[in-house]
Amino acid sequence: MLRFTLLWLLVFLFASISSSSARPELVDKRVFAFHFHFIFLFNSFFLFGLFLTLSCFLTTAPYAMRISCGARQNIRTPPTYTRWYKDFAYTGGIPANATAPSHITPPLKTLRYFPLSEGPENCYIINRVPKGHYSVRIFFGLVEYEIDNEPLFEVSVEGTIIHSLKSGWSKNDEQVFAEALVFLLDGSVSICFHSTGHGDPTIISIEILQIDERAYYFGPEWGGGVILKTTSRLTCGTSKPKFDEDYSGDHWGGDRFWHPIRTFGKNADAPRSTESGIKKASTVPNFYPEALYQSAVVSTDSKPDLAYTMDVDPNKNYSIWLHFAEIDATITGAGKRVFDVLINGGTVFENVDVVGMSGGRYTALVLNTTVALSGRTLTITLHPKKGNHAILTAIEVFQVIVAESKTSPDEVRALQALKKSLGLPNRFGWNGDPCVPKEHPWSGADCHFDKSGGKWFIDGLYTALISFYFCMISGLDNQGLRGSLPNEISKLHHLQSINLSGNSIHGAIPSSLGAVTSLEILDLSYNFLNGSIPESLGKLTALRRLNLNGNSLSGRVPSALGGRLLNGASFNFTDNHGLCGIPGLPKCGPHLSAGAKVGIAFAVFLSLVLLVICSICWWKRRQNILRAQQIAGYLHKATFVVHLLSFLFLTYISFSSAASRSAPYAKARTQSSHDIQMSRNPSRGRTASENGPSLLS
Repeated sequence: MLRFTLLWLLVFLFASISSSSARPELVDKRVFAFHFHFIFLFNSFFLFGLFLTLSCFLTTAPYAMRISCGARQNIRTPPTYTRWYKDFAYTGGIPANATAPSHITPPLKTLRYFPLSEGPENCYIINRVPKGHYSVRIFFGLVEYEIDNEPLFEVSVEGTIIHSLKSGWSKNDEQVFAEALVFLLDGSVSICFHSTGHGDPTIISIEILQIDERAYYFGPEWGGGVILKTTSRLTCGTSKPKFDEDYSGDHWGGDRFWHPIRTFGKNADAPRSTESGIKKASTVPNFYPEALYQSAVVSTDSKPDLAYTMDVDPNKNYSIWLHFAEIDATITGAGKRVFDVLINGGTVFENVDVVGMSGGRYTALVLNTTVALSGRTLTITLHPKKGNHAILTAIEVFQVIVAESKTSPDEVRALQALKKSLGLPNRFGWNGDPCVPKEHPWSGADCHFDKSGGKWFIDGLYTALISFYFCMISGLDNQGLRGSLPNEISKLHHLQSINLSGNSIHGAIPSSLGAVTSLEILDLSYNFLNGSIPESLGKLTALRRLNLNGNSLSGRVPSALGGRLLNGASFNFTDNHGLCGIPGLPKCGPHLSAGAKVGIAFAVFLSLVLLVICSICWWKRRQNILRAQQIAGYLHKATFVVHLLSFLFLTYISFSSAASRSAPYAKARTQSSHDIQMSRNPSRGRTASENGPSLLS
């Protein structure tokens, strides 16, 4: 891709130089205009092509989600500093410190385990996964300080079991993880762990790595309905286990793990290796790492046949991929080494000439075949025909699993709503798909497969479910369930039986239940249901047993249900003190229609509203009156004070006026008195000159 971009740049520079070197004054104007428009269009197309090229280059990184189970924060691990996301909010379970059972296990310090109290099924549901082809890998672990407690459980992806842990798995590198190639088409992936009664599932990590859409195409059966479970992946002639990342492989390969096998047996073969480059290795669609083909094993003179045997599950189909590259210096050309390939004694490839078929030495060759095996062993034999020795680079073996059909999404959502509304305990394990894997359906749910639609659906919620792993019968009756029945229960269109008796369910019976026309048995007895029996239940013409006894229901029993009693149906309405209207129950009083009840309820509501409004108005008016009275009291007091002040002021004025009128009279009286005295003693009024000289002078 980068070389292609550089080529575009060179062409662009050449065109630009050509356009700049042209001298328009020396050429015809029309020629110059043509040349100018040509260069403009060429540059435009160049920029568009460069944009597309860079877009492709920037979007070639595949989707990758790596989860460190039990981690409280995102971490990176050496030596490649791979990023692992914490698993908070993905699932339940309990986090704990981990003990890695193998050196190939990611160097993570935590795990998550799922005790039986959390339910027999526990799942990681990961959303926003782009539609595509993926390698899903799960590493198992041991809880710290409990390394002798090796749990055994099963793993499913998208409802299909891909792995069952066997005793001794923690001591085998190829068994410490499970890997499968799956198509994810609905934007999410569910990875579930199913208890089998032998310890709690313990998970260290989960990897979801996108691979090429056509990766590992093996024939017409290949596609979205098939899962390839990795049974074994071997790299020959070396003793070092490696991942694609260690080989510096392309990320579109899915970071495969290659288990080393230096020899198939004592004196059975000899290793070969090279540092020369290998052609045609990392190509679409499988993107094998080039370094994978730099080692191999070659048979010997004492054992010219090169053979490898492994254990497999019986009666399964297996897709086998054999890898070759002629790196032996003694083979110089085509026809020098020719051999047949046999699977369990049957020839699957004849006259294999690695040099001739690959196009030369140091060139990768991959052969694939799919076989049905009835036994428990798989033996791959390379039988020389020319050159006396066979060569083998790597082996991949996948079990071909037909993917389970999933439950109708509408019914899954309806059951999840029921789980939430009833507060279903964790021990029921309602996680993942209700019906698949078929070995682990949800407790209390009965499933049926619709061959025409290719989907599972729910046809019963009742008690007759036997768990063979735990030797007990479990259902939804007598489980102490609380809450109410959700309207979404009507989305279970195929229900034939519901048994939720003996719980503490309250609220009304949803009228939407009348839409489940296939319902034959409905047992809601001995709960705390109230309200009336919905008229819609009368539309359930298939209903032959109805138990509503032991609740707090009231009102008239729908006449359609009462009439059904004459046709042999078994209905029980006893111990509901408010029910009436059929034989065996009290007679009903004046019966009000539903519309009348609604009208009365509306009138009562309106009356209450008017009463509240009138009360508020009266209270407001009373407050206004009290406020007015208070103000009037203040005014009365103020008037009294004003009058008092006025009286005092007038009194003061009166006294002041009287005093001013009496002042001249007093002066006149004083003068008169003085005149009288002067008349009586005239000498007192004379001056000194009038009296004569003083005796002292």
